[in-house]
Amino acid sequence: MAYLSEIIGRSVTDLDGIAVGKLTDVIVRPWADFPHPLIEAVEIEGKGGRRILPFIAVAALLSPVIPLKYRLDDAPLFELKEDDVLLSRDVLDKQIIDTDGARVVRVNDVELVRVNGTIYISNVDVSWVGIVRRLGLVRLANYLTGHLKKKGIAWDDVELMRRDKEMHLRVPAEKLHELHPADLAEIVRDLNKLESGQLLDTLDVQHLADTLEEVEPEFQAELIEHMSDEKVADLLEEMEPDEAADLLGDLPKERKEDLLALMEKEDADDVRKLLTYPEESAGGIMTTEFASIRPDLAAAQAIEVLRAMADEVETMFYVYVTDEENHLLGAFSLNNLIFASPGATVKDFMTKRVITVNLTDDQETVAQTVAKYDLVAVPVVDDQNCLHGIVTADDALDKVIPTAWKKRLPRFYR
Repeated sequence: MAYLSEIIGRSVTDLDGIAVGKLTDVIVRPWADFPHPLIEAVEIEGKGGRRILPFIAVAALLSPVIPLKYRLDDAPLFELKEDDVLLSRDVLDKQIIDTDGARVVRVNDVELVRVNGTIYISNVDVSWVGIVRRLGLVRLANYLTGHLKKKGIAWDDVELMRRDKEMHLRVPAEKLHELHPADLAEIVRDLNKLESGQLLDTLDVQHLADTLEEVEPEFQAELIEHMSDEKVADLLEEMEPDEAADLLGDLPKERKEDLLALMEKEDADDVRKLLTYPEESAGGIMTTEFASIRPDLAAAQAIEVLRAMADEVETMFYVYVTDEENHLLGAFSLNNLIFASPGATVKDFMTKRVITVNLTDDQETVAQTVAKYDLVAVPVVDDQNCLHGIVTADDALDKVIPTAWKKRLPRFYR
C-alpha cells in the first residue's frame, strides 16, 4: 500500500540513471466496467518542461527514485483524453460528500495498491492523518494509521463530474436520496454556490422540496435563483404552504407573482392566503395542511377518512373536529382514535377544551403557548373560532431559539 503524497515530488531518472526531473502528477483513466482505475501515465516536470509519459515507460513507480525504461528523448508520449483524471490536480483537496457522516469532507490523500505489477486506485483518504503525511511526516502518519481508525472512502463509492472545466467529487446520487433532508441541508450549507447547485440538480422534486424546507428562507432564495420558474413552481407545490410562503416572501414581487401563476390553483390559493397575514403573526407562520373531521363519524369511519387524506396532510399527530361552518369543536390524537371502540363516535372521545391561538397573535405569543402546554402543534382560529390552520412547534419557536437549534428539534409530527 502506498499514497499519492508519498511519490509526488520524487526524482525521476532515465535509462542511464541521469536525473531528468520530478514526478508532478499521476494520471488515471476511469473505466466504466471496473470500479478501481489503474494508473495510465505520469507527469514529469524537468528542464525541458512538462512531459506526460505512459505508465509502461516507468520501471518502478513506488520507489525512492523513479527510474524510466528509456532515455527521456526516446520515451513515448501519452495523449491525454477529456475524461482522464490527474490525481494531484483534480482530486487532492477537492470536496466529497460523506453519506455515512452526512457531511462534506476534503480529500487529503489517495491510496494506491499494487496488484501483480499493476497499480490501482483503491481509496481516497479524508482523515487528518492524510494531512500529516502530506506535511512530510510519513513515519508519524504510518504510526497513526496503524493505531487509529482510518477514515477512507472507496473509490467506487464516488463519482467524478466535470463541470465548468473543474473536477468535482461526489457520492452517487442514489445514496443522497437515502439521507434525511436535514442532513442534506447541512451538506448544502457546507458547499459553495456552484457545488450546492450541482448537488440539488441530482435530487428529484420531492427530495429537493424537503431539503429546501430545512434551510433558511434567505438561503432558499439564493439556491433557486437560477432555477427555471417551472421547476420552482413544482417545488413550491411540494412544500408545505407556510414554507412556500416564506420562500416567496424573499423573492422579488414580479417573480413571486409569476411563480404563483404557474402553481396549481388550490396550492397557490393556500399560499396567497398566508401571504396576506403579517410575516410573524400566527396567520403568517401557520400551515393550511392539517387533518379535520366531522364529530358524528364513528371511529372506524374516521380511520378510513384519515387514511384517504394521508397523502395531502403531512401533520396528523392531532386531528381537529369541525362543524359544517368550520368552527373548531374539539381535537383528538391518533392514540385516542386507535383505542376507541370502532362504533364510538368522534364527539365521544374528542377533547372539547382545545388550546388555540388567534390569527393576529404574534409569534412570541404562539411560542409561549406551545411551550407552556407542551404542544406539537397549535390550531389557529379567527374571532368566530373558525379553524384556519395550525402552527407546528418548530415554526412557533423559530424566533425564540437559534435556527441551528430549531433544526435539531424532533420532527415526529411530520
